[in-house]
Amino acid sequence: MRRVGTVARGIRTPIIKEGDDLVKIVVDSVLKAAEIENFVIKNRDIIGVTEAVLAISEKNYATVDQIAFDISRKFPKGVTGVVFPTPVSRNRFGNILKGIARGSKKIYLQFSFPHDEVGNSLFDENLLEKHNISVTDKIDEKKYVEIFGSETHIFTGINYYEYFKELVENEGCEIEFIFSNDPLEILNYTKCVLVASVHSRFKIKKLFSGKTEILFGLDDILNESVKNSGYHEKYGLLGSNKSTEEKVKLFPRTGETFVNAVQKEIYNKTKKEVEVLIYGDGAFRDPVGHIWELADPVVSPAYTAGLIGTPNELKLKYLSDNKFNELRGEELTQAIKEEIKHKSKDLKAKAESQGTTPRQLTDLIGSLCDLISGSGDKGTPIVYIQGYFDNYAD
Repeated sequence: MRRVGTVARGIRTPIIKEGDDLVKIVVDSVLKAAEIENFVIKNRDIIGVTEAVLAISEKNYATVDQIAFDISRKFPKGVTGVVFPTPVSRNRFGNILKGIARGSKKIYLQFSFPHDEVGNSLFDENLLEKHNISVTDKIDEKKYVEIFGSETHIFTGINYYEYFKELVENEGCEIEFIFSNDPLEILNYTKCVLVASVHSRFKIKKLFSGKTEILFGLDDILNESVKNSGYHEKYGLLGSNKSTEEKVKLFPRTGETFVNAVQKEIYNKTKKEVEVLIYGDGAFRDPVGHIWELADPVVSPAYTAGLIGTPNELKLKYLSDNKFNELRGEELTQAIKEEIKHKSKDLKAKAESQGTTPRQLTDLIGSLCDLISGSGDKGTPIVYIQGYFDNYAD
């Protein structure tokens, strides 16, 4: 029996810049790593490439001025009601809000509380009980400042109320804050609405149907090129993050072409067919800060065909404790191997598969990649995974 199952390696690359040939960089980096670290490229190995370096190489950027221009033409009255920004973050939302402010005369900014839809907290939710506040209440700005005004984020140490207020006012724009978990509360202030959430955007837009004068989501801002900006036709500003104080990097647009090109080039050089995916934020929840990591609209915006689907696995513990309860040692090992070799091609709803992970392969693999590569200075925007599709019978 092989003694090692899945192995994931962070692969170091040169620093990726605009216009670089990323297909060549990825392929060369993987092959060089295999040579130096003495591992062999095999069929069904997986190459994960972070969305950031693809967006950088394809020059998919936009300036704050370009965001402001798109806002001003879509909200011509100069009033923008921003509902449920997600995530509450300097990196993700700071420059977007700056662009909204630069393109508006007044912003009504409505937060959900005590946290946004992916768990970024404005304040410690235990304070709600202390101050006898329900999540169904509305908190006006004066009361918020009085009760929660000194609260900072558990990890970043940032007071987001003060940060966003100063950012908007520095653009010469007026801002009024609203704290309510009912998205329709914004209609008491303005009928010009910008839905700023990621995962709940379709549901919230539907709630506003027929009730607004203007209704857009962040996915509708820069969904086409504006004054030579980058853009994303499906996600707009969703999935973007800060590049400089005056620029954001958008979600990559050429993912499908890219992953197939990498797969083809690896095959040309090794005669092995690997799978390739682009990954962004993983989908997992931090038990301390309660942040559900996924601030991007999807974990993986592009992947090769072999990564379509969900796992089809047996639960070894279930087999051992039930069907093969009387077996031990080599006899148990062989019985379980035979069970795996002859398992059904569709184990959905079967007792022997309960407790396995019913998620898309790309969400599982993309989350693994995100944890391996990190978000800081590891310098490994490529993750090489081997043995992911192996099982105990291999």
